[in-house]
Amino acid sequence: MLQFLILVIFPAGLILAAVNDIATMTISNWISLVLIVCFCGLAVTAGLPLVQIGWHFAAGGLVLVICFALFAFNVLGGGDAKLLSAAALWVGWNDLFSLLFMTALLGGPLCVLLMMYRSFPLPVWAYDFKWLYRLHQPKTGVPYGVAICGAGLIVYAETPLMKTLGA
Repeated sequence: MLQFLILVIFPAGLILAAVNDIATMTISNWISLVLIVCFCGLAVTAGLPLVQIGWHFAAGGLVLVICFALFAFNVLGGGDAKLLSAAALWVGWNDLFSLLFMTALLGGPLCVLLMMYRSFPLPVWAYDFKWLYRLHQPKTGVPYGVAICGAGLIVYAETPLMKTLGA
């Protein structure tokens, strides 16, 4: 059961956040909170040493501080900041750079695709879908939760928590 939870909770939370971000341009606080609480329970249950858990929290805390500075300057949304911090908690200090690099690497093409989408007129049928209309609006911003989700899914396989499954 523990192995199943380790395999499913983080990816499911990221995917849910990405879908929610696309549909509503928000990431609910409860998603990040569930990821944090579940990490605590699974890390202890999986037998990660307390020092390693502490480094995971250091990674998440550092990202939270940096992301809220970006939020204060209106560079990043609050939900994105909390989700990226929760993802940093899950991947830990050793894989933090990979998570941030992959988020940036996926975020660039996401922005380009969104700009291309917004450069064309919205088809008449698309007005019936609020989320398509919302995404088409230039002032809406970017659903960066999608890039965070993709990066988290890519990096997660190499994390200490996942490696406990192979032991």
